[in-house]
Amino acid sequence: MPEAIRLSPEEESLVIPEQATTVEYGRRNMNFRGKLKYNRMVMDKIAILNRFYTAALKEKECYYGPFKGEFGHFLLHNLPFIMHLHRKGVKVHYCGLDIHRPFMLDEDGKSIVASWHPLRDFFGEVRPVSNETVPPDDVQKDIRAFARKARKSGKPFLDISDRNLYWFVYRNWQLGGRQHCYRLDKVYAKGKTNSCVIFPRKKGAAVTPNNGGPWDYMKVAEAMLEHFDEVRFVGHPSLSDQIEDRNGISVCLSCDNDTTLRHCAEARMIISQHSGAVHLGAYVNTPVLLIYNGKPPIKGLVDTLRFRKNLSQEPLHYAFSLDEIVNFARSQSF
Repeated sequence: MPEAIRLSPEEESLVIPEQATTVEYGRRNMNFRGKLKYNRMVMDKIAILNRFYTAALKEKECYYGPFKGEFGHFLLHNLPFIMHLHRKGVKVHYCGLDIHRPFMLDEDGKSIVASWHPLRDFFGEVRPVSNETVPPDDVQKDIRAFARKARKSGKPFLDISDRNLYWFVYRNWQLGGRQHCYRLDKVYAKGKTNSCVIFPRKKGAAVTPNNGGPWDYMKVAEAMLEHFDEVRFVGHPSLSDQIEDRNGISVCLSCDNDTTLRHCAEARMIISQHSGAVHLGAYVNTPVLLIYNGKPPIKGLVDTLRFRKNLSQEPLHYAFSLDEIVNFARSQSF
């Protein structure tokens, strides 16, 4: 499976390369017996994926899910594979979070899934973790109902709740030309406005190696008003800091991703900490500035880049201070 990436000199200075979660990474620090067992598991999971993929392309129909995890995982490992299957003419019966429905479109605004088994938004109750989130009991009941229906159908079914398959193998397996990215700005925007969007991400700890230290998002927004006609705060309310409207600064936090997509598609730039939101730019043709309050390297960035490069060749941009944010904004505004 192709796992290597080519980083620019700037990117190499920002990442911890040995942290890339390749298949090889999974077998590190194992003894001989552990490596044998791990290798068998990997081969078994590759065989499952290949059988599913071959059957789905042949039958032109499949079941896929459940996706119940982090936004970044949805944008990097789930949405582009479903878009790929749709482009290949496969009818996909999907089980996933209903809040992601606005993303499930082609460039004509038509659904890319044949049927939807929706899971309600539970992020106010449980924090997402990759695709290993343990949702509330009623959501687990919905997931079991979907799995029964999928197995009963006799159609190819890719059960991504299998942790070993999903984490160690499936994400890397997709890099072999099994992803596609529809341009959703063609659906959600008529053109660019002189606006900027900010994801005011709320993190549990004050400082983390993945995200750096906290930002005063109002100060960032006020600085952006020097270069943009409007600044909009977007994102999921349960995962965002509390922000207030001010002149030229709008709070558009919403569980409705139609709103988020529209604002991101119309914007001249997206500002976000190192989170799933940085991948939105690939779908809506908007430059992304990753802000990190601290000194690199940035934990986990090597995987962010490794998988994102499969979606888009447009680079991420970086800022480590308010001055650097302002300098980049100056280059993006009208």
